[in-house]
Amino acid sequence: MLKVGLTGGLATGKSFVGSALRDLGCYLIKADDLGREALEPDGEGYPAVVREFGTGILDASGKIDRRRLATEVFADADRLARLNSIVHPVVIRREEELAAAIASRDPNAIVVVEAAILIETGGYKRFDKLILTVCDEQQQVERAMKRDGLPAEEILARIRQQMPLSEKRRFADYVIDTSGTKEDTLRQTKEVFALLRSTQR
Repeated sequence: MLKVGLTGGLATGKSFVGSALRDLGCYLIKADDLGREALEPDGEGYPAVVREFGTGILDASGKIDRRRLATEVFADADRLARLNSIVHPVVIRREEELAAAIASRDPNAIVVVEAAILIETGGYKRFDKLILTVCDEQQQVERAMKRDGLPAEEILARIRQQMPLSEKRRFADYVIDTSGTKEDTLRQTKEVFALLRSTQR
């Protein structure tokens, strides 16, 4: 099994590239989905997050309102670090379980884990190869505004919490520039997939 990390800044096209790699034959594990599961009322991270951040982050049904939680933590690096310290171990453990299950079924699998802050957390060291998606900051803001309906100031604050893409490039084995057309991004993704396959041979 080849284990590949897929990372990049906010709204740089990670999900698009991840979906394309899955279509090409990779197995895709999305850390954000695992994080959502961890925050569900029956999730492993729920009790500790509610203890840490209070019942003000809950909606009327008792579920964690992710928008409320995000608004609280992204303005405070210490609070964000505290949230990550609760949720990340749960997510990593689940990633490892899923990857092991895939490897047992398909020893030649390429398992891609899509996660936002692999480099900042040092998590990239757990992977054989690392793919980074990049685009310019203005595109990040425009895409995130369209996708999430957030004001530009809030998006910029989130981008500032992450390591600059120029620094992340130093850690990446492959860089996919998503600033052009979808067709161009797909072309680059296919090239990276071919390189991953050749690495296995």
